[in-house]
Amino acid sequence: MNISYKRIQAIFLKDFKEFTRNYSISIILVFPIFFALLYRSDDPAQLFMTGFVLNFSFAMVTSFIQACLIAEEKEKNTLRSLMMTPASIFDVLLGKSTLVFVLSAVVISITAYILGYVPSNYIVFFIATGLSIILYTALGTICGLYSKTVMEASLAILPVIIIFTMSSFGSQFEDRFPFLRILEFFPSSQYVNLLDGMQLSSKLADAFEGLGILLIWTVVVTIISVFLYKKRLMDK
Repeated sequence: MNISYKRIQAIFLKDFKEFTRNYSISIILVFPIFFALLYRSDDPAQLFMTGFVLNFSFAMVTSFIQACLIAEEKEKNTLRSLMMTPASIFDVLLGKSTLVFVLSAVVISITAYILGYVPSNYIVFFIATGLSIILYTALGTICGLYSKTVMEASLAILPVIIIFTMSSFGSQFEDRFPFLRILEFFPSSQYVNLLDGMQLSSKLADAFEGLGILLIWTVVVTIISVFLYKKRLMDK
C-alpha cells in the first residue's frame, strides 16, 4: 500500500480551496451549530437531545460534505483524472477524508460546547467521536460514489440522516415494539448510550462494549466504501 503524505496534503488543500468557494456546501457547517443553540438547556434530561444533535452533525456535516466532494469530482469528470496521477486510491480517499475529519471535529467541538456537554472521560468521548466521524465519512463516500451530481448526493444522503440519526429515537419504543431492539446496535444509539454512560461512570472499561460495536461498524463500512470506490473506478 503506497501512501504519499505530500499527495494527501495536496488533495487536502485542493479540496479545502474548492470547499470554501462552494457556499452551497460550506453553509452546512452552520446547521448543527444552529440546532445546538436551539436545543441548548441546563436541564440534565437534555442529554438525549445532545446525542441527537451530535448524531445529526455527523450525518449533515461528515456524510453530506464527503458525498458532495466525491460527487463534485464525478460531475466535473475530475475523479478519474485524479486517479490517472501518481496518487493512489488511498491517497485520494485519505486526502478528502482528512478535510472532512477536521471540519467535523471542529463542528462537533463547537456544538458540544454550546450544548454544555462535559464528558467525565474525554478519552472515551474522543474515541467514540473519532470512530463516528470515520464511519459517517465512509457512508458519505458510498453515497457520493453512486451520485452523478452534487444535487443527487444531497438527496442520496437523506436515508443516512433518517436511519442513522433517528434510530436513537426508535429505540425508545422498543418496549411496545420488540423488533425495534435491533436499533440499539446502530452506531447512533451506541453513541448516545456512551454519552449517557460517561455521565454515570468515568471508567474506560465500562465503555468497551459500546466502543466495540462502534469499531465494528466503522471497520466494516470503511472496507465496503474502499471496495466500492475501486469497483466504481474500474466500471467506468
